[in-house]
Amino acid sequence: MGAVIGKQDGHGSLRSVVGVLTAGALAAGALAAGALAGLLAGAVALGVAELAAALIGPDSAPVIAVGETAINLTPVPVKDFAITHFGSHDKLALIAGILVLLAGFAALIGAAAVRRIGYGLAGLAVFAGLGVTAALRLPGAGLLDAVPTLAGVTVAAGTLVTLVRLVRPAEPCGGRALVTDGVTGGPGTGRGLVTDGVTSGPGGAAGPGRRGFLAGAAGAGVLAAAAGGLGDVLLRRFSVASSRAQLRLPAAVAAPPVPAGTDLRIPGLTPFFTSNAGFYRVDTDLVLPQVAPETWTLRIDGMVDRELEISFAELLRMPLTETDITLVCVSNQVGGTYAGNARWLGASLPALLRRAGVRAGADQVLSSAADGMTISTPLATIMQGRPALLAIGMNGEPLPVAHGFPARMVVPGLYGYTSATKWVTRLTVTTFAAQRAYWTQRGYAAVAPIHTESRIDVPRPLAQVPAGPVTVAGVAWAPATGIAAVEVSVDNGAWHPARLAATDGIDTWRQWVWTWDAADPGLHTLQVRATDSKGVTQPSRRAQVFPSGATGWDSVVVTVT
Repeated sequence: MGAVIGKQDGHGSLRSVVGVLTAGALAAGALAAGALAGLLAGAVALGVAELAAALIGPDSAPVIAVGETAINLTPVPVKDFAITHFGSHDKLALIAGILVLLAGFAALIGAAAVRRIGYGLAGLAVFAGLGVTAALRLPGAGLLDAVPTLAGVTVAAGTLVTLVRLVRPAEPCGGRALVTDGVTGGPGTGRGLVTDGVTSGPGGAAGPGRRGFLAGAAGAGVLAAAAGGLGDVLLRRFSVASSRAQLRLPAAVAAPPVPAGTDLRIPGLTPFFTSNAGFYRVDTDLVLPQVAPETWTLRIDGMVDRELEISFAELLRMPLTETDITLVCVSNQVGGTYAGNARWLGASLPALLRRAGVRAGADQVLSSAADGMTISTPLATIMQGRPALLAIGMNGEPLPVAHGFPARMVVPGLYGYTSATKWVTRLTVTTFAAQRAYWTQRGYAAVAPIHTESRIDVPRPLAQVPAGPVTVAGVAWAPATGIAAVEVSVDNGAWHPARLAATDGIDTWRQWVWTWDAADPGLHTLQVRATDSKGVTQPSRRAQVFPSGATGWDSVVVTVT
């Protein structure tokens, strides 16, 4: 009898262990299914929100709204880090990061909802709060901008509840599953694990629960993809690409031909003119502003004798001029690529301001853009006779949308954050004491002339070059001053004058070349410095971008073989 009892007890213990392990596996499977449900609910939220944003405005989509708010709230050092390390892909990196965080949050919401649906709904409420707050913080936002987030979260809540119910079937006995023996799923002795309804979920035996969950998951995936895809299609109605394609630039006072020898045409050397596609882009927009020329106007107000409002059609009828100007971003590190040279077409900014009648005491033009950006430009720099433009063309084409279509400011000699407002819609004549612009509010210098800079393009860093004559070449710039000399040093030795290309004027960069007799094998460091037409040479001391632009000598290390 004792042996029989012992055998039964042994079997009971074995059943208990197996039951615990099995229930644990089933619970883990249910949590995994819940995480998948959360991910699908999140995808539905984004898809539906995208569709709603297509009816209201692209900036109201929650990912974009959160991203734009994050950009505005990000500390300056973090922004500089992102621009330096991600370059023109900084916005893609931000969106990718937001999506990864949302995916993780959605998975946690789904897993929590398996335990208690209220947890999941609370998580969605947090998501809704973040999205609505971000949307309402955007410049010019209204209550309608909250609709995409609310619509997406509402449908996502229904999706989450439906999928979680398929993970957790209807609960008998007051919300708790029957006590099972952990093996057969039937009534046991009371020693089995109370599983709280997870044993029949997708992690359990194949049956209606698993099939229903898979069908529901597939439906949620289709809904997310269909809503997002339709939203993308409808968002195209905001595009101004067709308006840009139909625009024909009017006749203008053409820029003088570029002098022979301006472009040295050395392989690897930056071309004299930067293509529109290759021109650097630095701004705070995750979605490019789509400003139709038919509705665009420029308002000039503030400390003026008469306020003006100019339509795009009026702008096209004004005297227009072509001029070559090099633009540089203040985020450009020593040796960086955030500089470009283009032929710009536009109306004279000084003429427009004189037409409005600038009052005494004004020292700043505060320009505002369609995306809410504000930029402060010294009035004296605009009015001193340099070719400051309200530009509508770039390299013989209407402005690309990414570079300010239909109109932007171009003022030579100043870093872009104080001179190059894209999608400009307003010029307010004021004082620096009265109003501060976006970047000056964040500690950047209010007046920021471009530093004299030079860069080595050839050879590339860490290149291997054969012993003998080696071509060293690059570009140098000092807009509004002009480059007078460029020198190259090897291994901190003597400075050697480089040959300068022909100049196209003081407002553009200048190519240079020097031939190095590389006789000694091994590692060598090349350095470059430039001197402007006023005799000011680049300082050797490295300074960071903040608050008024980087300084220092560019250098590359190469190996002579």
